[in-house]
Amino acid sequence: MADPHARPAAGLGSALSQLSASALAMVRTRLELATVEFTEERERAKEMLLLVLSTVLVALFALLFASVFIIAYFWDSYRLTAVGAVTAFYVLLAVIFLVRLKQRMQEKHSPFAATLSQLEEDAEALRRNP
Repeated sequence: MADPHARPAAGLGSALSQLSASALAMVRTRLELATVEFTEERERAKEMLLLVLSTVLVALFALLFASVFIIAYFWDSYRLTAVGAVTAFYVLLAVIFLVRLKQRMQEKHSPFAATLSQLEEDAEALRRNP
């Protein structure tokens, strides 16, 4: 005669095994998503850094030659005014860039938004289905 308690125990063990396998698969999927997002953010950061450095280099050359041109053009008649105007222009640019930098630093950017959103959805699903 079979023990009536043996069958539910096997069923419970099987259910726990399936539950842990499902939980492990879910964690693995979330980790893969986080890895993909991290890789995308790293590549985005590399590209942004390269673009920023290239832009700064080219802009510095352009500003240098524009400044030299303006000062040389007005050298005979308004040399101090030309030097002052070029200096004021650079000070104005520095203030504009500083204000923009402060604005960007205050903006919120979540590089792992999709992962966090998915984890929140998982938590909600677990709360709904006890």
